[in-house]
Amino acid sequence: MARFLTILSILYIVLAFYGFQGFKTIFKSSWMQVLYAVLFFFALINLVVRAINYVPGDGLRGSISIAGGIFFSFFLLALFLGFFLLIEDIIRLLTLGYNKIVGPSEGNTSYFPSRRKFVSVIGLGIAALPFGALLYGMYKGKYNYKVLKYELEFEDLPAAFNGYQITQISDVHSGSFDNHEKVSYGIDLINKQKSDVILFTGDLVNDKATEMEPWKDSFAKLEAKDGVFSVLGNHDYGDYTQWESIEAKAQNLVDLKKLQKDIGFDLILDSHRYLERNGERIALVGVENWGRGGFKKAGDLNKAKEGIAKDDFKILMSHDPSHWEDVVINDEYHFHLTLSGHTHGMQFGVEIPGWIKWSPVKWRYKYWAGLYQELGQYINVNRGFGFIGYPGRVGIWPEISVITLKKKGLT
Repeated sequence: MARFLTILSILYIVLAFYGFQGFKTIFKSSWMQVLYAVLFFFALINLVVRAINYVPGDGLRGSISIAGGIFFSFFLLALFLGFFLLIEDIIRLLTLGYNKIVGPSEGNTSYFPSRRKFVSVIGLGIAALPFGALLYGMYKGKYNYKVLKYELEFEDLPAAFNGYQITQISDVHSGSFDNHEKVSYGIDLINKQKSDVILFTGDLVNDKATEMEPWKDSFAKLEAKDGVFSVLGNHDYGDYTQWESIEAKAQNLVDLKKLQKDIGFDLILDSHRYLERNGERIALVGVENWGRGGFKKAGDLNKAKEGIAKDDFKILMSHDPSHWEDVVINDEYHFHLTLSGHTHGMQFGVEIPGWIKWSPVKWRYKYWAGLYQELGQYINVNRGFGFIGYPGRVGIWPEISVITLKKKGLT
C-alpha cells in the first residue's frame, strides 16, 4: 500500500507540475497560480493523510472515499491538460529541430517557439469537463434518483396479473450513505410509484450489517400491496473486509438476515414464493449470489425452483447479471423475467435515451444496465440505488425501476 501510494504521488506531482506550465500560460496572476498549487497540493495531502489513517477492512467509504474522489478529479484534470501540452511540446521540439537545420523564419530570432495560449486554453477547457463532472457526481449526482418505467407483454401471463406493477431497487450499499434527507427522498419516490410489489436485488450493505443501522427506519417505510421481497448480493456476505474470527463473519450474515426481516423484507434464499391474485398466481424465485469469475457462487437455481411447475409464469431475482447469461437463459425452465443489479453501470457513463448508452463497464458485462431480451426471456439490470468506491455518479444515475406486466390480447 505504501509503495503504491508513493508511486501514485510521484506521478500526480509530475502531472500537476507539467499541467502548471499550461495554466500559467493562461493565467498570469500570481494569485491564480498559487491557488492552482494549493488545490492540487491539498488533494494529494488529504488522500495521503486519509490513507495513512485508514483501517484495513473498513471498505472504501466515508472520508477515504471522498478524498479518493477529489484526488482522482484533480488527477484527471492534470492528465487531460498534460496530454494537450505533450502534443504541443512534440510540435515545438520538431520545430526546434527544423529551425536548427534551416534557421528560424524571417523576423524570428528564437529557435524554440514559445507555448501558444490557445492550445493551453483548449486543453484546460476539455480537462475541466471530466473534472467538473466528477465533482458534480460527488455533490449531487449520487442522489439524483431516476424512475425508469417499462411495459412488458407476455402471452402466458395470467390474466389476473395484467397491469401488475413491480418496483425494483438494487445495490443500496447503505455504508456509503451520508445524507438522511436525500435517502428519505429516494424512499418516498419508491413508495410514490404505488407498485403491487417491491423487489430488492441485493447488496444492502458494503460489508457489515451494522452499516444499515442508521438507515433501517427509512427503509422500513417501504410498502407495497403484496410486500417487499429481497435476495442477497455479493457484498452482503462480508467477503471484502477483515473479521476477527470466522464466527464473527458468520454472525454478521445472521444479523443481516434478521435486520432484513425487521425492516419488512422477505428474504428469499434459493427458494420461491407465489404471488396470488383472483385465483391465479405467478412464481417469484430468489437465488443467493452467483457471479462469474471470482465472485461468490452460492446461488442454487435448481434448489430455488423445486416445487414450481415449468408452465408457471416466473420472475427470478438474481443479483449478478452474469448468472442470467451463463445459466438462467439456457435453463430448461423458462424464466420470463429476471431482475439483477450488481454492475452500478460503473456509476460513470453517458446515456441519452434513443441515442447513446455507454459505460466502461460494458467491456466487463454484456448486460450491464437496463432491459434486455434473449430467447424470449427478459432481464432488467438495475443501475443501483446507492454507490460504493467513488462516492458519486456521473451520467449513470441511481435508479428506481418500475415494470408493468401486460398480457397480450388484453392490452
